[in-house]
Amino acid sequence: MKKDNFIVILGAAESGVGAAILAKEKGFDVFVSDNGTIKEQYKSMLIENNIDFEEGSHNKEKILQASEVIKSPGIRSDAPLVLELLALQTPVISDLEFAARYTNAKLICITGSNGKTTTTLLTYHILKQAGLNVGLAGNVGKSFALQVAHNNYDYYVLEISNFQLDHMYDFKADIAILLNITPDHLDRYEYKFQNYINSKFRILQNMQSNDTFIYCSDDQILIDEIGKRTIDAEKVAFTTTDDQSKQGYLKDNTIYVDLLDKDSFSISINDIQLRGKHNYGNSMAAMLAAKAINIKNEKIRESLQSFQNVEHRLEKMPFLVKGVEFINDSKATNVNSVWYALDSMTKRTIWIAGGTDKGNDYSELFDLAKEKVKALVCLGIDNEKLKKSFGDKIGTIVEAKSMKEAIEKSFQLAEPGDVVLLSPACASFDLFKSYVDRGLQFKQEVRNL
Repeated sequence: MKKDNFIVILGAAESGVGAAILAKEKGFDVFVSDNGTIKEQYKSMLIENNIDFEEGSHNKEKILQASEVIKSPGIRSDAPLVLELLALQTPVISDLEFAARYTNAKLICITGSNGKTTTTLLTYHILKQAGLNVGLAGNVGKSFALQVAHNNYDYYVLEISNFQLDHMYDFKADIAILLNITPDHLDRYEYKFQNYINSKFRILQNMQSNDTFIYCSDDQILIDEIGKRTIDAEKVAFTTTDDQSKQGYLKDNTIYVDLLDKDSFSISINDIQLRGKHNYGNSMAAMLAAKAINIKNEKIRESLQSFQNVEHRLEKMPFLVKGVEFINDSKATNVNSVWYALDSMTKRTIWIAGGTDKGNDYSELFDLAKEKVKALVCLGIDNEKLKKSFGDKIGTIVEAKSMKEAIEKSFQLAEPGDVVLLSPACASFDLFKSYVDRGLQFKQEVRNL
């Protein structure tokens, strides 16, 4: 039987523990359950806040008594325990849905298959540099719920994954940014691309005419889907072409943004830190969000000039090794991210790719691979799909079973003036703990050369 005012949190990492602390503060009876091992830092936080928890298993009898369940985005929506809760009509929500109930802050929400972390961090950087009282949360920064519990911010910039969106119902963005949609995580969506598209578009739910929806008009999937839907929010489009009918565009190496009731703004691409056409789009999205909340042009300019990109995303090592450049793009865990990375390469490239395949279709990389890739180093336990896909596209293909071996083989294949690019197109879990672990190992092995 369900117990009133009893909240269960499934998953005891950053988002789950933050939600537990907020729920406790709001007077709920709280229980945290993690089927794995809880990290010591999070266990200490639960103990300090006198929150009941378990690890290593799920006490199903207790969990099924919940009046509401907050689920970690890492737990599948079709997990047996989740399905059992839904069959009992127990609400299963995300931590963002829960935390948003307890803040009146303006929410700038960013999603997309690629570029969302960079855009989120840049948007936050602009607001912070402008002196606004702003928090950073979602997939980056500290737990949204924990910040709602402990802080009183006027704005939040939230990076939101589709897994979080799947369990958000009453949540509303004040500004929503949808960068792009390309096939990803299809194993979580019955291998139906439309299901994944629908998930991303949940970022628009509950938005009203005084809210702002910023999107990339270069993405045909977005354009087609927008055409099918009734969208109440003000639509603001940007493009990396010179189409001046859009609110953001790129012309003669200058980015222009112009919202109807705001001062127009422009900046040369040579005056911003981010490089590559995709990053010019990401920058436009952040600029448009900043203009929508009336941040002054000089503050936007200063922020674009001072911003440093996220680690593991086209991160250049600060030195050459015998004339060879090394770039860590470990965060590129899908094909479209790799497309952007290869497209931005201006030197002969030794490409390190591979890992846990997520149903990848590599065909969109074929032309770039022929044009730019000198050699492919397949880093993974099972490299057959990569080898088969690029066997007649790239002249040299070798395999590696560790990062040390991948770096050594790449360096042997490289000549002065070449670049070694780690851009895996795959998840990391066959050989590494995470994409962060993979990127850190890449940097360490380059240092060891």
